[in-house]
Amino acid sequence: MTSDPADPRGLDLERLRGHLDRARPGLVAGTLRGRLIEGGRSNLTYEITDGTARWVVRRPPLGHVLATAHDMRREHRVIAALHGTAVPVPEPVLLCEDEAVLGAPFYVMEYVDGVPYRTAEQLAEIGPERTRRAVLGLVDTLVDLHAVDPDAVGLGDFGRPEGFLDRQLRRWGKQLAASRGRELAGIDELHGALGRGLPDSPTPTVVHGDFRLDNVLIGGSPSGTDTIRAVLDWEMSTLGDPLTDLGLLVMYSSDLGLTGSPVSTTSGAPGHPTPDELVERYAARSGRDTGSIAWYTAFAWFKLAVILEGIHYRYTLGQTVGAGFDRIGELVPVFIEHGLTTLQDRQTRQTRQEG
Repeated sequence: MTSDPADPRGLDLERLRGHLDRARPGLVAGTLRGRLIEGGRSNLTYEITDGTARWVVRRPPLGHVLATAHDMRREHRVIAALHGTAVPVPEPVLLCEDEAVLGAPFYVMEYVDGVPYRTAEQLAEIGPERTRRAVLGLVDTLVDLHAVDPDAVGLGDFGRPEGFLDRQLRRWGKQLAASRGRELAGIDELHGALGRGLPDSPTPTVVHGDFRLDNVLIGGSPSGTDTIRAVLDWEMSTLGDPLTDLGLLVMYSSDLGLTGSPVSTTSGAPGHPTPDELVERYAARSGRDTGSIAWYTAFAWFKLAVILEGIHYRYTLGQTVGAGFDRIGELVPVFIEHGLTTLQDRQTRQTRQEG
């Protein structure tokens, strides 16, 4: 922690304290200190404390904010709606859209104790049995999310489910164009192939948009078992096709084929369920048809390639905070190749079935 209100970057603690005192009198009891929570590659996340209580502040990155991305109001709205459902989320404290406070909209939520497991090496430390329970619990939490009735929690107008997949492809194509500072072999081919093979979407649900193991906090329960204590990072949430969340989870449970990467999957951890096991568990518990999961997984590879390219672009402009950004650019071609391979494998299987 640091007591300097000008540091960490993007979090003016003096201005923040003033706003909290006006909006929530009595909430803060002492001098605020704060630190950037490392690991995020998009919105900035800070832990703050007054020496007694702890909270979390979320705000957009310091520069080059794409349209529709980094929407603090949207993220705050969904956690407020889901708080009290079967989906574990932090309790929201307040939303501030006055950019005069921190230079951008932000929100504050409760601090939840727990561990975000980001790598196979971290999972290996807790052993195969706990690893398996944690990852299968992630699937179960996803099923719980997709079982929430949007109208019942005030999210009936949270998105436009009609034409969701087509609109997603167009949106991510535009995001790519907005951050494209170099040639990327194969990415237009992948985008086009996804557009030609759109599957029929199931009944729409609330979707997280970035559902993976390191976007949840896992901690002990009163019974002594590991549980998912909070699902975080809702900036991409909307109403849409639930299988996009499952496809992303499958992607992050696949072998990336790189060591020492700042973006890694967890598949190498002993006890980690296979992607097929995750799909089977989701299908059994949700009752949804997952026969087109390869398309959704390929779409996840494409979406992550676009996100990483945006991060790489901000890095080249010197507008990022944190470690590991210098290697993000080299990952983009890897994600593109995985997406193309996934679609090719899907086509091969379909050809064999038809034959």
